[in-house]
Order: sequence, then structure tokens, then C-alpha cells
Amino acid sequence: MTTRNPHPEHAGTYDIRLRGQLDHHWAERLGVPELIHEPAGTTLLRGVAADQAALHGLLQRIRDLGVSLISVTPVPPPTSN
Repeated sequence: MTTRNPHPEHAGTYDIRLRGQLDHHWAERLGVPELIHEPAGTTLLRGVAADQAALHGLLQRIRDLGVSLISVTPVPPPTSN
């Protein structure tokens, strides 16, 4: 059985920025494809593809770590030429 998202506008890709620098093993534990240490002492979870339920679940796991959330930024889909 295939489940389709009835609200595709509620799914997307996000960059999530956190205060502090998480160890790289957290990328796998959080289920994110890429974790980048930024010079400002922050961590960027890059390219998190999620529908709203998955995004909220990830944000809850981040909260449970006690890490400060700086921003959640939607990444526009690539444009085709």
C-alpha cells in the first residue's frame, strides 16, 4: 500500500541550526544526512527532509538533548531549467 501526503506543501527540506557543536555520531542518531560544525560555534543539520510529523519528532529529540535551537529554515526545492 502506498501512502501519499495529502498536503505536499507541509513536506520539505530544512536546515536546522543549533547552539554548540554536536559530535558527528548524533547525525545518525538523529536521522539527519549531514551535520556541519560552523565557525560561530553552532551546528547545522543540513538537508533534513521531513513532513511536519517527522520534523516535529526531530525537534522533540533535539529538545530532549537539551540543545538550544537557533533556527529552522525551509530550503527551497531545486528549480529545473
